[in-house]
Amino acid sequence: MTEYAEMTLNQYRDALASNAPTPGGGTAAAVALTQGAALAIMVCNLTDGKEKWKGGWDDANACRTVATPLLELGHQLASDDARAFDDVMSAYKLPKNTDDEIAERRLAIQNATLDAAMVPMNTAKNAFELLQLLPALARTGNANAVTDVGVAGLLASASCKGALFNVEININSLPNEIGGDLRTELDDLRNLCRDVSRDVMNAVHDRMHS
Repeated sequence: MTEYAEMTLNQYRDALASNAPTPGGGTAAAVALTQGAALAIMVCNLTDGKEKWKGGWDDANACRTVATPLLELGHQLASDDARAFDDVMSAYKLPKNTDDEIAERRLAIQNATLDAAMVPMNTAKNAFELLQLLPALARTGNANAVTDVGVAGLLASASCKGALFNVEININSLPNEIGGDLRTELDDLRNLCRDVSRDVMNAVHDRMHS
């Protein structure tokens, strides 16, 4: 279990609302990943084994296979994100009285900032992997739970897009030779997330009115 997995909803809400720098948006994005995965699994369980929805069994099993590890991984990423931000703040507090200290501090800030970009990128990639499976689940899963697929899609999309904000703000502080590849990956993933998010919503609306 991780720190955020052990919190009650009230404790997590209060921690997020506090004036402490962590948890923040990156942690919230990772928690949203877990919530989206849990809701997707619910729809999978309402589909699999139900003869009426036999046409959706394969899609439900495929989605559940991806979503199940995210229940714990999302909470771990939430803790990792808070830790990464704290590490950046600690690096900025390092002494800078000599040339050696200045160089060591600069390197520590750079390394911590890169890590603070990589953690939410991991969140975004996992959120997108889940998101990709939801249009099919919306089309073939239990029709009575299609709106739950829609909410799962919104949570996964928010997780992906929110995490990418954190990637972007951190790589903006890095030299291009370090953050350039990550920026390209960010732009590509953001565009893909936008398109697949639209596909989920379209599939949900089509199923609701079919």
